[in-house]
Amino acid sequence: MPASAPQKCPWSISTWLSVLSLTFGSFALISSELLPMAVLTPMAAELGVTEGAAGQAVTLTALFAGIAAPTVALIIGRLDRKLINLALCALVIVSNIAVAFTSDYFVLLAARMLLGIAIGGFFALAGATVVRLVTLEDMGKGMSIVFMGLSAGLVVAPALATLIGEALGWRAAFMAAAGCGLLALLLQTVCLPRVPATSATSLSSLFGLLKRQPVRVGLVVGLLFFGGEVSGFTFMRPYLETNGGLDPTSIAAALLTLGLASLAGSAVAGVFADRMLREGFGATFLVLAIATIGLLTLSNAYVAIIVFAAAWGIAIGAGPVMTQTWMGRAAPDHLEGVGGLFLAVIQLGVTLGAIAGGIAVDVVGTSAPLYVTAICAILAAALIATQRAPGAVSQTPALAPAAAE
Repeated sequence: MPASAPQKCPWSISTWLSVLSLTFGSFALISSELLPMAVLTPMAAELGVTEGAAGQAVTLTALFAGIAAPTVALIIGRLDRKLINLALCALVIVSNIAVAFTSDYFVLLAARMLLGIAIGGFFALAGATVVRLVTLEDMGKGMSIVFMGLSAGLVVAPALATLIGEALGWRAAFMAAAGCGLLALLLQTVCLPRVPATSATSLSSLFGLLKRQPVRVGLVVGLLFFGGEVSGFTFMRPYLETNGGLDPTSIAAALLTLGLASLAGSAVAGVFADRMLREGFGATFLVLAIATIGLLTLSNAYVAIIVFAAAWGIAIGAGPVMTQTWMGRAAPDHLEGVGGLFLAVIQLGVTLGAIAGGIAVDVVGTSAPLYVTAICAILAAALIATQRAPGAVSQTPALAPAAAE
């Protein structure tokens, strides 16, 4: 008699809590990363440096995140991934407290390097950790929940940090970020079970991943997505001011709509990633391309701007979930290694997108960065259309809930 097909394990309350504890971790990380943007002027004035120099706190964080992503996977060996996640949360706390109390610019930069290591390590291990908590079949659902913390941070953190900075000073904003890190640490201590490593990542296995076509496709698509997104989003406000003729209040409403829509995009992406990965992945970039072209052609119609901003937000919320799931399905045997490569590509895409957008806006005008976004989205959709979805999903059993230690 043939063996029956393995049954999908339902999510228990402990499973939900463990995944949600990682969501709070991603929120704390992205909030901390973006915080200097919200308090840049008073922070620079008090530290006695230019705003451009203070802004390097964000650049340095991104640089170290890109370096740490593949490196952390190489050096942690077979250590319990719960302990690694707790250590990374501790780095978030230490980094923000150090910034809050320092009057030395170079101490600030060193503290932001620590934050970059935490970001790189967390997101490099996130896919593998989620799969161990749920199943590879549910990776898209799990990652969509984790990335909702990232989307929420993008929406909430800059505005909240600005309010705290105005009311209590910029140092208080960093202490609030440290508090977010502490909350994530406590939640993961209580809710996250032990996550023993099944294998250790080696340098040879890391390079071996590049020989797999689905991995290479995922990396190229990730580069196009994050590069294109950053190019357009960085210069969205100047475009809406110049071409759309919008005042600051109208722009704020459009950007808030975009941010809230990114939350929805993260939420629904998991369903498509688990059930129809290739189609959902391609559709994400088509939506981004159409929304960008719509903003370029109908910038004088405010209702249209709101609609296309919402579509834009859905696409950029879904993109990271889709890309991470694609990479996980492309290398289910090396989830941590492929996660490190993925985050390194994200940081490279962010850097190249900012450079390309800056050159485009200086040479051509404020609409040029959005053309970069549209071209990248179309290229990504075309590339996905020529591919088959990565291999069949195996039924990887979820970890049994374990008591916090």
